[in-house]
Amino acid sequence: MVAESAAGDVAFLLARVLFGGVLAFMGINHFSGVEGMAGYAEMKGIPAPTFSVVASGVMLVLGGVGVALGVAPVLSAGALATFLLVSAVTMHDFWAVSDDQAQDEMTGFLKNVALAGGALGFLALGGQAWPYAVGVGLF
Repeated sequence: MVAESAAGDVAFLLARVLFGGVLAFMGINHFSGVEGMAGYAEMKGIPAPTFSVVASGVMLVLGGVGVALGVAPVLSAGALATFLLVSAVTMHDFWAVSDDQAQDEMTGFLKNVALAGGALGFLALGGQAWPYAVGVGLF
């Protein structure tokens, strides 16, 4: 059991909706800005930048919606944690940019690492029954 009270159940649902909703929205932005994001990804040395932007958008949308609804929570949270950790290191390499870019990249890096922590928390709880969840999972 994830929460031990009705208020805890509602708080956990709210956490899922806020967390998953923001990440799903970020994924939708990948589709509306593919060209610009692909150019940035190419500059960062990401292979197949257009494909990478679209694939990461799919991961964010499906993972975010999955966490929010409680659908395949292990897979959803795991995909989000993977994306966030990989993109933190590859896209926000504040240690390898000029001083005038370092602060923006560090902010992006820290944001991704913090969100990855949240995704890992949901992943740790993925094997339990989530309150107010669709309840479809692989595990």
